[in-house]
Order: sequence, then structure tokens, then C-alpha cells
Amino acid sequence: MNFNTTYYQLELRRLLRDRVTIFFTVALPALMYFLFGASPDYGSEPIRDGNVAMWVMIAMAAYGAVSATTGIGGSIAIEQMQGWTRQLGLTPLQESDFIKVKVATAVTVAAAPISIVYAIGFLTGAEAPMYVWATSAFLLILGAATFALYGLGFGLAFRSEAAVSAAGGSLVVMSFFGNVFFPLTGWQLTMAKFTPLYGYVSLARRTLTGGATIDPETSELIAEPLWQTLANVGFWSFAFAAICIVLVRKSRVRQ
Repeated sequence: MNFNTTYYQLELRRLLRDRVTIFFTVALPALMYFLFGASPDYGSEPIRDGNVAMWVMIAMAAYGAVSATTGIGGSIAIEQMQGWTRQLGLTPLQESDFIKVKVATAVTVAAAPISIVYAIGFLTGAEAPMYVWATSAFLLILGAATFALYGLGFGLAFRSEAAVSAAGGSLVVMSFFGNVFFPLTGWQLTMAKFTPLYGYVSLARRTLTGGATIDPETSELIAEPLWQTLANVGFWSFAFAAICIVLVRKSRVRQ
């Protein structure tokens, strides 16, 4: 399988020059974990074989990962609109190679905040069996690809660089209402189960909680069927993909 390492390196260098993006995808989630997971006393409270700090750590790593892949997805749409892909068409680089590089870049960038947040968590008291660390990290990287479609949809719909920033900003709102930044209860938790980030983060947290969410009022675990989490992930993955397909077709018609 051919893989253009030169273009891959150029893509990574371009992303590393964007310090604002690096802060929001890597430094910000790490800082939020330290403030809300490692520093408070409740971080050491047990959750099955782990603790609350681990629960918070998974969520903050997830936020960093989806921020990264959303930006990558949006950049593809912007590059198409600016004619960059047509410029690449004048080079030996094949379209399949372009896609491979973008996918590899998205995975690499998503892995960066996860690795850093997990490293900080390991050093600051996050506790869980080793299989929880490995499985949750794998699920976060795998699931973050869905949000590359989310970013791509924003870029195709609004056709401007501001669309990528708007997509990233909307992730903050979805995180608050998706049971990511802090545990919800009552009708808020019920509504959260229909948001895109809920299933993604819940699936990774499931390795720690055994398929439950925390009730902030009683600190008890509330059991949640696996099918609900999988249905959420499946629905939003299909929805984002379908939206992108429709928008791509419309853009071709306009051309």
C-alpha cells in the first residue's frame, strides 16, 4: 500500500504551526482534566476498580480528540473550495493517496490530546485496570473519526474558514449538554442521551463504569443498556455521513 510520507509530514507541520488549534486540541483538555479531575478531592472517589479522576480524564481526552478531527474534516472542505485539491491534481499524488494522508493525519492529531491527557492522568492519580486505559483510548481514537464528518459537513454547508471555528465552538456546547464535562441528572440526562457526544464518550467510559453513568446527587452508578449507547453512536455516524454525501452532491451540481 502506497503512502506519501512527504505530504503527511507537510500536513503535520502545517497543523503544528497553528498554535491556537494546538492549544484547544491538546493543552486545553489537559488543563481541564487537571482542574476538574486531578485537583479536586473527589477525584480519588472510587468507581468500580478505578476512580472519578479516570472518569473525568476519559471525557477530557475525548473532547480534545473530537476537536482535532473536526478541524481536520473541516479543512478538507475548505481546501476543496480554495482549489488546493485541483493543484494537487497537477502532481503525481493520487486522490486515494490524498485521502490516506488525511485519514492518517486525523488519527495522529486525535491521538495527541488522548496521549497527553492520559499521561497526565497517569501521573496525577487517575486509577483503573490496564485494560481500561488501553480499551478506552482505542475507542476514543476510533470514535473520533465520526467527528471528522461533522467538521466536513460544516465546511461544505457554510463554505468558509469561519465554519470550522463554528464547528469547534459547537462542540463546547454539545459537551456541556452531552454529559461530558460534568454529570447530569433528571430530564437533562434524558436529553443528553440524544446528543452526538453522549454515545461516543459513554462508550469509552463504559470500560470503567461497566455500562453506567454517575448520578451527581447520590454519587451512585445508574445502569445503562449497551444498545442505547451503540444506537447513539450508530445514528450520529450515519447522520453525519449522509449529510456530507448530500452536501458533496449539491456542491458538484453548483459547479
